[in-house]
Amino acid sequence: MLQGKTIGLVLSGGGIRGMAHIGLIKAMREHGIEAGMVAGTSIGALVGALYANGNSAESMLNFFRETPLFQYSFFAINKPGFIDTERYINIFKVFFPQDAFEGLKKPLFVVATDLLSGYEKVFHEGELIRPLLASAALPPVFSPVDIGGILYADGGIMNNFPKEYLEDRMEFIIGSNVSITVPLQKKDLKNSLQLASRVTSLMIHASNKEKLHECNLFIEPAELEKIGVLDKKGIENAYRIGYEHGSRAIEKMLKSQTSS
Repeated sequence: MLQGKTIGLVLSGGGIRGMAHIGLIKAMREHGIEAGMVAGTSIGALVGALYANGNSAESMLNFFRETPLFQYSFFAINKPGFIDTERYINIFKVFFPQDAFEGLKKPLFVVATDLLSGYEKVFHEGELIRPLLASAALPPVFSPVDIGGILYADGGIMNNFPKEYLEDRMEFIIGSNVSITVPLQKKDLKNSLQLASRVTSLMIHASNKEKLHECNLFIEPAELEKIGVLDKKGIENAYRIGYEHGSRAIEKMLKSQTSS
């Protein structure tokens, strides 16, 4: 039974598709389910931080609706990447004025990639905003983030579903994966960009599929495949998909518990 158990929430990377995480969180709250600890990568780290901060689902959505993805003044100069990730610090300070993991209401684990050593790095204490930005700094679009003289980029490069940081701390793990791979037609792989995107998504999915299925409850909505990773027009649709899948998964779990 779920009652009385400590609950951990794991949120994957996946760009705008990560709005499905917010839908799942809304469904959890409607069923009286609250996670005590969160781990996330990339967009999952951002949503996880807002959740750990106590924000409502609508407030979380507004954060992503209002934050500019591609703003001309944010273009990188003398930095690798098209967009200067550190230009987002002031925007994030509105939501996280304390700029500290300790200022959140729940423990949070954020994964980023150390580009210099080639290892993953988990942040869970001290400064909050730079690790969040680093975790979501998808190359080559966003520039790496300098933390303590080390360049960090998107956590999904090394670990897109950081379940291992919660499994020994929590008794019941809820997972949400929005890095979806579905079968394609040959016509869907016409150019180098499509090929690179497909190969990357297959690599990420293969490395995290087993961990996802080890969760006590998880969602992985196939419909998210139709939403572009950086397509802000997909925000509402991804949120709705996550909410519907989350509600069904929770209701199915609760029904099986009462019948057993």
